[in-house]
Amino acid sequence: MPQRPAGPVTLVVAGAGMRGMIYARRAVREGRARIVGLAEPRAEVREAAAAEFGVDPARVFHDWRGLAALGRVADAAVVATQDSMHAEPAVAFAESGYHLVLEKPMAPTERDSARIVEAVRKAGVMLAVCHVLRYTAYTKALKDLIDSGRIGAVASIEHLEPVGWWHQAHSFVRGNWRNEAESSPMLLQKSCHDIDWLIHVMGEAPARVASFGSLLHFTPENKPAGAADNCLDCGVEAQCPYSAKRLYTGCLDDPAARHWPLSVVTTEHTEEGVLAALRTSPYGRCVYSGGNDVVDHQVVTMEFPSGATVSFTMTAFTAAEHRKTRVFGTRGWVEGDGVRLRVHDFTTDTVTVIDTGTGEDGTAADGHGGGDEALMDAFLDAVRTEDRSLILTDAHDSFVSHQVVWAAERARRTATVVTL
Repeated sequence: MPQRPAGPVTLVVAGAGMRGMIYARRAVREGRARIVGLAEPRAEVREAAAAEFGVDPARVFHDWRGLAALGRVADAAVVATQDSMHAEPAVAFAESGYHLVLEKPMAPTERDSARIVEAVRKAGVMLAVCHVLRYTAYTKALKDLIDSGRIGAVASIEHLEPVGWWHQAHSFVRGNWRNEAESSPMLLQKSCHDIDWLIHVMGEAPARVASFGSLLHFTPENKPAGAADNCLDCGVEAQCPYSAKRLYTGCLDDPAARHWPLSVVTTEHTEEGVLAALRTSPYGRCVYSGGNDVVDHQVVTMEFPSGATVSFTMTAFTAAEHRKTRVFGTRGWVEGDGVRLRVHDFTTDTVTVIDTGTGEDGTAADGHGGGDEALMDAFLDAVRTEDRSLILTDAHDSFVSHQVVWAAERARRTATVVTL
């Protein structure tokens, strides 16, 4: 690749939804980058984003293909289209010489993900798949602690992803990721974060994988007597923990909640605007009315070449909080809550608490504990300095962690143990 000129990194953005805008806004903060091209199919969203970033109308498109047809007009591209639409733009922008920020998952299928890896390899460009959990201060502190040998060799890990009852209802029952055929399996869409993170913490990929899980609760069979297909018409809505009316009107007084999840539902942040959106959009639909098929709980068990084991639990039936992790070593163990690490040293029989300074909110509303911002900062620095080591995963690393997810899904569906 030719040496880039001095000055702000230039970016094009394919997909100006919630995730694409998070990365774009972080990039332009403090003048570190400029957005010089944009593609977004929704006219209102497209026009607002183009105005916010001052993009030349000649470089604003309904479809990413129009943007890609310009050739390389920037240093890098942010690809944040829907899951099923990742492969084509990622390959096209890589072939044109763009460095890439690619929202996870890479693609729903192994074949399409492999195409992205090959396109990146051939073009010699950098790829940062958005494994944002690797970039938090909490993760760095835990990884440094393990690598230092302070708790000895890792024998096993227990890791919990508490999705949250309302987050499951918002994104995976009513939202864009409710149906595998339209997006991807729950484990790939939501938990490729965690599988990648566990591989990062362990320092190796697993050798064998097993998995169990299902869609247990959000089914028509569990619909209460008297429930309607829309929460606004429902006689039992006031007693339902998944009430769309309660969830979204409850966001109005919270600036963070207005940003997410409410802005996904409507940009009219009034009670009238919310109720109108619930009447006409999937976000007002009863969670028991069907149309969703992704699992609402899943367990993955992994065995590593070192002999260590990991158990990972993803469940909807929690508060939406930071991940919880226990790491069991031969000289001590660590219990982490996403903010603090409680380290028990076996030799001295003492406990030390490490506060990593990570915020208490680990959800997307708070940028995944600082991971969103740190990933984008690292990517911009990598492009500006041409130092690939600043990106904590390369294309091969991301592909390997995705392969583990697909292996776990095969194991779950076939009731087998899959050897990688």
